[in-house]
Amino acid sequence: MTPDQAPRHPQVAGLLLAAGGGRRLGGRAKALLRYDGVLLVERAARALWEAGCDRVHVVLGAGAEEVCAHAELSGCVLVENPGWGEGMGSSLRAGLRSLLGTDARGALVSLVDQPGIGREAYTRVLEAFTDETSLASAAYGGRRNHPVLLGAAHWTGVAEAAQGDQGARAYLRRHSAEIRLVECGDVAEPYDIDTREDLGRLRPGGAH
Repeated sequence: MTPDQAPRHPQVAGLLLAAGGGRRLGGRAKALLRYDGVLLVERAARALWEAGCDRVHVVLGAGAEEVCAHAELSGCVLVENPGWGEGMGSSLRAGLRSLLGTDARGALVSLVDQPGIGREAYTRVLEAFTDETSLASAAYGGRRNHPVLLGAAHWTGVAEAAQGDQGARAYLRRHSAEIRLVECGDVAEPYDIDTREDLGRLRPGGAH
């Protein structure tokens, strides 16, 4: 996987949270689900590259060994989170820690189980980056969802607030007045693959 054709945003890293164990999917690691024959983790990582992220860090947990064995993630930094069972907050903390000491001044955070969100939405939110104080989010009909852009000035606060399955939600709620909303409803759909019923969205013609 190479980003050669995309214009780079050298200060922003893609941060893909792909550690979920899919409890309501019968314990199937979400990263290993397929959409149009492509693993969800590959699809999302490629979209982050194509959007222009300078680096892509992928946080793995459930099925990490199998993901490493079968997914084409060359060029990505793989971050294993042994505490993935604690919820999304644990993976977000692990991902942000992995960016410390790099040149990244912002992180574009995305979730592996939202295949309806792709390069177009990532690109729009990425373009909202100005400096390490940036805080932006995709919006769908005015309602905030992923991806979320976190300038480095926010990482400590986000990590401290990220507990259980809340991720950055609590921090963003407290800082809602600072968030730049980027409407993406015309190019993406923010549905999650959480239950067996949701698996129908992974079949051709089942995305809507």
